[in-house]
Amino acid sequence: MNSSDILKRLYKDYSKKFLKKIFLAGLFSIIVATSTSAIAWLLDPAIKKIFIDKDETLIFLIPGLIIITFAAKGISLYFAKATMIYVGEEIKKLLQFDMISSLINADTKLIDAKHSGKFISNLTYDVTHITNMLSDAILALFKDSLTLIGLLIVMFYQNWKLSLISIIMIPLASMAAKTLGKRVSKVATEAQERSGFLNSYLIELFKNHKLIKIFQKENYEIKRSHDHLEKLKNKTAKIRTVYVRVSPIMETFTGIMIAILIFYSGKLIIRNEIDINNFFSFLAAMMLAYQPVRSLATINMAINQGLTAAKRILPIVDNINDIKDNQSASDISIRSGSIKFQNVYFKYHDENENVLKNISLEINGNKMSALVGHSGSGKSTILNLIPRFYNVDSGDIFIDNQSIYQTKIKSLRQKISLVSQDTTLFDDTIKNNIAYANIDASDTEIKEAAKLSYCEEFINELPKKYETLIGENGVRLSGGEKQRISIARAMLKKSPIILLDEATSSLDSETEEKIQNALNILTKNRTTIVIAHRLSTILNSDKIFVVENGEIIASGKHENLLKDSMQYKNFYEKQIKKK
Repeated sequence: MNSSDILKRLYKDYSKKFLKKIFLAGLFSIIVATSTSAIAWLLDPAIKKIFIDKDETLIFLIPGLIIITFAAKGISLYFAKATMIYVGEEIKKLLQFDMISSLINADTKLIDAKHSGKFISNLTYDVTHITNMLSDAILALFKDSLTLIGLLIVMFYQNWKLSLISIIMIPLASMAAKTLGKRVSKVATEAQERSGFLNSYLIELFKNHKLIKIFQKENYEIKRSHDHLEKLKNKTAKIRTVYVRVSPIMETFTGIMIAILIFYSGKLIIRNEIDINNFFSFLAAMMLAYQPVRSLATINMAINQGLTAAKRILPIVDNINDIKDNQSASDISIRSGSIKFQNVYFKYHDENENVLKNISLEINGNKMSALVGHSGSGKSTILNLIPRFYNVDSGDIFIDNQSIYQTKIKSLRQKISLVSQDTTLFDDTIKNNIAYANIDASDTEIKEAAKLSYCEEFINELPKKYETLIGENGVRLSGGEKQRISIARAMLKKSPIILLDEATSSLDSETEEKIQNALNILTKNRTTIVIAHRLSTILNSDKIFVVENGEIIASGKHENLLKDSMQYKNFYEKQIKKK
């Protein structure tokens, strides 16, 4: 997408909504431009009538007009800027909303591919540059262009010869701005990357603070943080340095112009070709023109920064998901909840090897089935394919003989609950975390789910009970308490298919027993697939599948697998020995 296409897109989707307010800011800008030009023009009669002709009749009128002109300029400038600040914040909100909405709806594969800190940098750093371009730069472009035109009119009115000399500064400033703009664009990209790295690092830092302390790496992390900040500082300083390069260039141009003008106008005054009052009015207009010319020179750099940021933001906003409903998709109908994998192949990235290879298995409805295997064998991947967190590369998955690729994703996921060892909770109340499965659930239903999942015994001990805030990802709760809230949430959903990904791992025996009892209630008469760290929890499964290197190498009941599968027998015996 080239710069022209990006600007058209940003106008169509964002700026166009606020055209009335942008036009209003434009009207105030016209007043600013007119007032600025009037200030320069008023010096002509002020010098001629008061200082040269010594006309006392105008000694109050002209100063009064100058006060009114400056006041009009200041008030109009305030309203123009205030209006565009509002427009800028609205555009910023829309951009961030569109990006967040796109990320919420994005495929899991997209989220996995990029650290969350990079997305945060896009949402803050990049969006700010785009809104600066669409609000501040638009206002400056309109206001300063009009002001410059008005001042040029005053200059040409006073003396066209001097004006022709002075306008040489404008193309020279434009060429300098164009060169500096390219430099800003390059450095802005580097600064955004450093901002993303810093955000990613901070997220990791907060998430792993206990790890840092136990391994006594405080000084190491302080040094790393200094390095991240130093690199970001250098990139940001480069951008700001490029911006201030405009000042010496403009100062030099202005100095040269004034020197030439004084030399040339001196000759004109001596020859009586220009009056002193005309010269001072012209000089004031030229000096006032310095600010809009300088501003217009920096606009090019702001636009380059905004365009560079938009090239990173718009692909996220425009992201098209691979996982979407087929045109002929219909709602899924669950009877027994039997699940069938048919010749399924899957890999996470195109360049990687297959994680799953020709997986074919059948899971009986309303029964519990288990997946057993070494870490990395593909067990969790099999689970993640059922709710279509990822699409298979080839093959198909059926629920009650309905291909999940011919059913609506929303309908499919309504029928599935997932409880994993990595319990995910929000920094909210216990009540709201349980009710996340069904925000319309009544208090009675929420408490019933909490009771069945053995949550009530610890909730009732808390000062605010169900209204207790649990902190980021439930930091104020124990691992077992978090797991039970996760189970309560699944119970409230009342889905016919339950996926359990090592839901009882890393827990003490007493807590594990409570959670196992809760899971027994949750999974009763429901199709359940469980990945178990401890084989003792799945011995009574209807069917156990042994997964190795992405393939099903054996399946059957516990007793049969002990006889027929050496791998399963080894798993079982190792756990017996540990006891």
